[in-house]
Amino acid sequence: MARNAEKAMTTLARWRAAKEVESGEKERRPYLASECHELPKCEKFRLEIIREISKKVAQIQNAGLGEFRIRDLNDEINKLLREKRHWENQISALGGPHYRRYGPKMFDAEGREVPGNRGYKYFGAAKDLPGVRELFEQDPPPPPRKTRAELMKDIDAEYYGYRDDEDGVLIPLEEKIERIALQKAVQEWREKMARDGRIIDDEEDDDEIYPLSGPAREAAEDAKARAAENDPHGLLAPRFTAHVPVPTQQDVQEALLRKRKQELLQKYTDEN
Repeated sequence: MARNAEKAMTTLARWRAAKEVESGEKERRPYLASECHELPKCEKFRLEIIREISKKVAQIQNAGLGEFRIRDLNDEINKLLREKRHWENQISALGGPHYRRYGPKMFDAEGREVPGNRGYKYFGAAKDLPGVRELFEQDPPPPPRKTRAELMKDIDAEYYGYRDDEDGVLIPLEEKIERIALQKAVQEWREKMARDGRIIDDEEDDDEIYPLSGPAREAAEDAKARAAENDPHGLLAPRFTAHVPVPTQQDVQEALLRKRKQELLQKYTDEN
C-alpha cells in the first residue's frame, strides 16, 4: 500500500491540484500577507499554514529520514512559522484577534531554540543531529562567589603565620640551622686566618682579673656548666672583655668604710 507522501507526489494528484487552482475551487495563497485585505481569507490561510506545519512536524520525528532530509524539513518548518507570524500580524492590522499576544503557542513548545540564537528552532530528530546536540549542551554554572564578609570569617592570627612556632617544631629547626650557619662562619674565619698566616690557639682563655668568690662564683660556674651542656663546642656562648677595672666586693666594703669614717670625723669637727 502506497504511503500518503507517495500518493501526493503522483502525476494524477498534481494534475488535480492544478485543476482546482484553475477552476477556483482552491485559491492559491498570496506570497505576501500584506496583499490580502479580507479578514476571513487571512484566517483561512493561517489555518492552512498550521496544517502544513503539523504535517511536517509529524514527519520530522522519524530519525530514519536521513540527515539532509531532516535538515530540509526543519528549515521548511521554520519558514512556515515565520509566514504564520506575518499572517497573524496582517489579521491584527485588519482588526482581527491578536494571536501572537493572546493565542496559545501550539508549535513553539515543540521546538527548542539554540541559546544565543533566538528565532530558529529545532524539531524532533533535528535536535539530535551532529553539530546541533552540542549547541544545547550548556556549561555548568560557576560556583557562587563568596562575599568579603564570608572570606574574613576564616582569617585569624594563624592565617598570618603568628602561630607557626607554637607547635614546637619550628624553633628546634631554626636553632639547628643557626648552629650550622655559625659553625660554617667560624670555619671560614679559621681558614681565612690560616691563609693570612695567623696562629689560632683554641685552648687560650681569658684570665679572670677579678675572680668571684662565694655564692657568686658558684652561680657563675652553674651557668657556665649549663651553657656547656647546651653548646658543647662553645660556639653560641658570648664572651665579654672588661676594658675598665671592675671593683670587687672587698673594694666596695673598704670604700664604704672610708666614707663612713670621713662622715664621723667631719661631724666631730663641727661639734668642737
